[in-house]
Amino acid sequence: MAPQVDLVLIFRSSPGKVLSKPQARENARQATQQYTRLLEVLKNGRLHVVGKRGEKEGQLLVLIQCPQSTLTRLVQRERYSDFLCGLPTTNPTGTRDLAEEPLTPADRLRLVHTYVTSTLADGGLGVAPGSSNWDRVESVLVLHDHSFNDAWIRSWTTRQLGFVKFDKIRQQFGEAVALYFHFLSFYTKHLLFISGVGVYFYFFSLPYSTWYSCILLLWSVVFVEWWRIKQRILSVRWGTKGSFRVEKRRAQYVPLSWWRKDLRMLASLPVILLFASVLAVILTGIFIFEAFVTQLYTGPAHRLIGFSPTVLFVALVPRLLAVYHSYAVRLTNWENHGHQSTHDGSLTVKTFSLSAIVAYLGIGLSAFVYVPFGEEVMASVQYYLFHGDTPLRTTARTWLSSVFTALPSNLTAPFNATVGEKGASGAAGRTFWDRDSSSARGKLSSTRLQDQMFAFTVTNQVVNTFLEIGLPFVLRAVASVRSGKGLSLAAPAAGAGSTNGNGKKKRVMFEDQTLEAEVEREAQLEEEREFLDRINREVALPDYDLFADYSEMVTQFGYVALWSTIWPLAPVMSLLNNWLELRSDAFKIAVHVRRPMPTRTDTIGPWLDTLTFLTWLGVLTNSALVYLFRPSDHCKPLGTSLSHAHHHLSNPRGSAEEYLMAALLIALGASHGYIVLRMVVRHTLERVLWRGTKEEREAEQTETAVKEQYLRSLGVADVVNAEDASAVATTEGGEAGRLSAFWSHDEGLDELARETKEA
Repeated sequence: MAPQVDLVLIFRSSPGKVLSKPQARENARQATQQYTRLLEVLKNGRLHVVGKRGEKEGQLLVLIQCPQSTLTRLVQRERYSDFLCGLPTTNPTGTRDLAEEPLTPADRLRLVHTYVTSTLADGGLGVAPGSSNWDRVESVLVLHDHSFNDAWIRSWTTRQLGFVKFDKIRQQFGEAVALYFHFLSFYTKHLLFISGVGVYFYFFSLPYSTWYSCILLLWSVVFVEWWRIKQRILSVRWGTKGSFRVEKRRAQYVPLSWWRKDLRMLASLPVILLFASVLAVILTGIFIFEAFVTQLYTGPAHRLIGFSPTVLFVALVPRLLAVYHSYAVRLTNWENHGHQSTHDGSLTVKTFSLSAIVAYLGIGLSAFVYVPFGEEVMASVQYYLFHGDTPLRTTARTWLSSVFTALPSNLTAPFNATVGEKGASGAAGRTFWDRDSSSARGKLSSTRLQDQMFAFTVTNQVVNTFLEIGLPFVLRAVASVRSGKGLSLAAPAAGAGSTNGNGKKKRVMFEDQTLEAEVEREAQLEEEREFLDRINREVALPDYDLFADYSEMVTQFGYVALWSTIWPLAPVMSLLNNWLELRSDAFKIAVHVRRPMPTRTDTIGPWLDTLTFLTWLGVLTNSALVYLFRPSDHCKPLGTSLSHAHHHLSNPRGSAEEYLMAALLIALGASHGYIVLRMVVRHTLERVLWRGTKEEREAEQTETAVKEQYLRSLGVADVVNAEDASAVATTEGGEAGRLSAFWSHDEGLDELARETKEA
């Protein structure tokens, strides 16, 4: 039977680069010193520890097991902490019998991980990756329960159309992961309603329906406010409400004054704005190049030129986001957050801000620039390319001239026939581009918005699913081939090169060894090798990133709430994707990533505020889209410009600037209506879903019940109805005797009798 391992510490003994002999000796001395100190700290903390050789060069695996006595002490200490901070707990002064009340796997792993990585001031051992005292400890992981993973994946079969229960997910992976799956399931169920509405309005209503936009707005507000109550109910049901109060401090935290912390957070704002501006400029440039310049080019390989915006996007945007992410991590670390939840929340806001720009800026430019000003922008692009000695025209002419001269003569022959006295350069400029204004304006796409929504809600989601599920298999196969182990889709395992063809090491049999003892020893060694191979396979996996899953779902909600007025079938595509996402995320956690570290939480954190912001932004975009593009003449749908009349304007055939200004005013008015609507929805849902529920009564009684239970544990009876015998004795004699005449005569009944008689 494989040994039980609670935690695995990855210890790096060498930096992974070639060192000189003096450097190697010094590195070995420092590694030995820190490794010895690590084992000593863990053993002094009453943990079972053993080191094993890792798969990579210079990698050591420190396996940790928490004995039952230490685990009992950790459980009792957490009870004390929960009681002091007001979290619900049972019998804080008693001792929990783990044999009769065993911990869930998630609670056990969380307690051991918190004990090992917490600071000394919080009662931990202080062995945390990233801390200055343990710079060679790379990471900490917990091992997968493969029997549970297999059963979990089987439960998400294609034959099952419903949703599985999530209690076992919480028992295995903790509240944070369970809360994500609850959110994803809750969001998917709510998509059923708006998907049905979208199908109806797509087939039986005019484009940009006012009614659909109003229903979409109401659905968005109800969904966000309903989830706000849902997560509160779950936190009470799980006993994690207020868990942030017992969160341990980060090992990297250094106490600072409050104004220094605030200044550091404000200092990151200019950096965010700088990167956001650069990203917006790059995306706008790619948008203009893709929407206008590529439509004007008619020279050789003009079909291939259409892929150049995609190449530019892939080459520039991911690299800029990677650079920004590195700065965001540094800034967040510099902000010196005391707890991991606030640290992750700050990093989430920084990272998602630019991700939202990438996700929504393109369709925003199409809706509010391409459609209203498409003809004007096309005319401006033509002017800068073909008229006047502008820098852009000079650069384009030089580039085209060099390309023209480099092409084979058989390709340039048709263009040479039109060359006059201006030479090849002029001919290139005259024949490679469409200079006819009417012809160029006819190339503006009337379905660009719908095409973009299809790409974002269908194509992008298919690609993301492949990146989550299929790409890791491909990368493992490539890594296996490059390492010389042949084609394999499994993660690389240790010891593969030290076995023979049947996977067992050759052993020499001696005559004085009994066959039974040798078989038992061989079985133990084989089991240990398989167990270490399994550990090495899981060490080679990447960490699970909960941010990526939340970001994908929140971004998708943004597409539905902000832009599905353009294409009402977007909720349907999101519903189908999420039905698969529930299963693909479970498969990813079980197969492609390390086991998530269990953590307690009572909220989805900054993502709830992000959903609220997107709902408010959806009010602005939907009101503007309906005003600008709804066909009031009932004769034609969206055109390439604002072609339908707005009869309530002073000039119904006014300019695009007037339309956009009126749309802006309408959007601002709608935002005030959103505030009122949200207040009404929140007030109504609070009374329908929260008031009078079992969870509300439990939340109100938690603090009182805990204190009463504590008083009873001290031997105190019912505080309210208790009778103190000594007090009673004192009342019956002495002072009570002197006051008996005053307290025994009541005049109220005599006065009432007199009034009755007089009446």
